[in-house]
Formats: sequence, structure tokens, C-alpha cells
Amino acid sequence: MLAKWFSCGFVGIALLWGGSHLTLRAQNASQPVPPTQADGYPLLGDAEFSVMFEQISNWGRWGKDDVNGTYNLLTPEKRKQAAALVKTGQSVSLEHTIIETKGPDVTNPLQKLNRGNKLVWESIHGGTYHSHVDALCHYDYKGALYNGMVRKEVETDEGCGKAGIDIYGQGFVTRGVLIDIPRLKGVPWLEPGTPVTLKDLEAWEQQTGIEVLPGDAVFLRTGKWAKRAKDGPWTIGWGPDAGWHWSVLPWLKARDVAIVGGDGPNDVRPAFVDPSNPRFLPIHTGVIAGLGAIILDGQDLEDVAALAAKLNRWVFMMTGAPLKIAGGGGSSINVIATF
Repeated sequence: MLAKWFSCGFVGIALLWGGSHLTLRAQNASQPVPPTQADGYPLLGDAEFSVMFEQISNWGRWGKDDVNGTYNLLTPEKRKQAAALVKTGQSVSLEHTIIETKGPDVTNPLQKLNRGNKLVWESIHGGTYHSHVDALCHYDYKGALYNGMVRKEVETDEGCGKAGIDIYGQGFVTRGVLIDIPRLKGVPWLEPGTPVTLKDLEAWEQQTGIEVLPGDAVFLRTGKWAKRAKDGPWTIGWGPDAGWHWSVLPWLKARDVAIVGGDGPNDVRPAFVDPSNPRFLPIHTGVIAGLGAIILDGQDLEDVAALAAKLNRWVFMMTGAPLKIAGGGGSSINVIATF
């Protein structure tokens, strides 16, 4: 585990955070028991997930010493492809306004500290209520990070010796694809615990005519923020959330997706893998440790969904950059979608 909170303080906003999702919060005692299957997909055990992990792994693809993972797919050609998508010039932010009030689902809200004549903002990695990007050193599978790096050898009290958030210092410019499953299903939001499966992705592509391409950033809208605005918080700690089902992992691999984003934790919770370990997150595990891909949690996709629907366009130029925190496990990020 990361013992150090990585920080960057200045007038305006600062970020302090690190460590693993797996140790930040206690399991919600009222968490429902996962069903045995979702939309025809069985509940996977550890052995079956291990097989899938091997099948989707990008280990060695860009060399045995690679620490960039799918960041390698954001080539100059891909950036130019993204820039060519800009037609109207309209932009919206995908960052949710940082929450300053503690609540059932916000254990670490933004804190304002007066230091001399400077107002410093401090926050830590906040699960799904602060929009953030995870570093490749943030998640392992059975002790191994992406490309076989040994977690206990990479992490120190000073942070991540390899694959920290600073490797993304040049930022992200690529084609963004919005996947709006509530719109597909004709509902305002997906109820907590609803899995988004491979069949849903295929249905969305068929309805919109959009095909996800290598190097794309995909953003899954579940309607989390719309529901929260109307009904208030519904989850504590590891309570239920809609999100990606394990069945999408081979699809993400086959499509060569570079960035996986969502408006919640990305993983559907409870997950549909290994019921003996309710905190296991197959999407974070498969995407970060297996694919070496970039995960964006807690994105607010309400404005971009409204603009996309108005324009009838589900692709856009995606730009954004994390703070350059040496050895950091992650960072706040303000992603911009430009149509």
C-alpha cells in the first residue's frame, strides 16, 4: 500500500491521495448478495477470471520494460484523428464539481485550509465522488502490476518507483466515445447494481452506428449523477453501483481501447466475480493490471450526454491531463469533450 499521500499545493486547488481502493473503505453491511448471472452471463470464480486475465493481458506487447501500457496508443496520428472531429467547437467538462460536504457516500470531501495568505484546497482520492484518473501502479492482480511489475518492489513510502501518474504528464488527446446506456434503455438512469454487459455495448453500437476504434476513450454513462441529484446518496462505502460487467473485458481488449471511463466506480458493484471476495473489482483489475489501460472514475457525463443528444453525435475530441505528481497513484482530472 502507498504509505504517503502525494500532494501538490498552490493557490486554487491541491490534491492529496494514494493507495488502493481495496483498503480505503469498509464493506457496506447492507450490500445485496450478487445474483448468479447477469443477462445470461454466469458468475465467474477466481479460476475463470484468471483465464480471462491471461487472454486479455497486454504484458510484453510493447516490450518487457514498458510502463506506459495503452498510453502507447495515443499516437500523433490518433491525436490528429481526434482533432478532426471538432465541427461546432462546443466544449463541456466531464469533471463533477468537487464536493465540499461530507455525506454517506462522500467520506473525504474537499477541505479548505488557510495557510498564511493562501487559500489551499485539499482533497484525497475519493472513490467515485471526485473525478480522477488512476495510475498503472494503483492496481495489481495477485501482487503483480501491469507488465509483471511486482507491486511490493514498485511501491515505497515515497510513492511508485515506476508507472506513477506522472507518466501521463503530456496529457490525453484522443477520440472520445459516449456510451449512454440509460438512453439506450429509455430510462433516466440505471439503478444501482445494474451491470452493463457486452450485449449492451453491441446494442449501443448498432443503434448509433458508432464503432469503437483502437486508441479510443470510452465513457460509460449510467446516470449516477442524475440519480444523486434527484434522490440523494444511496450508497455507503462498497454499496451498489451500476457499471461495467466483466463480460466487456474481452471487448475492450479486441477494440484496443486506451481509456476506460465512467460516471461511477466503473465496476458494477456488487461485482459478478468471485463472491467469496466482495471487494474484488474485475474491471479495475483487468483494465489496469491486465490491459495497462487508463481508468477515469467519477466522471460527470450529464452535460456531455445532453449535448451529444442535441447534436446527435456520440464521438468527440477528448482532452485532459493529470497533475504531474512524481510517483503518484492517481490525480484529479478535468476532462474536456469538444464537438
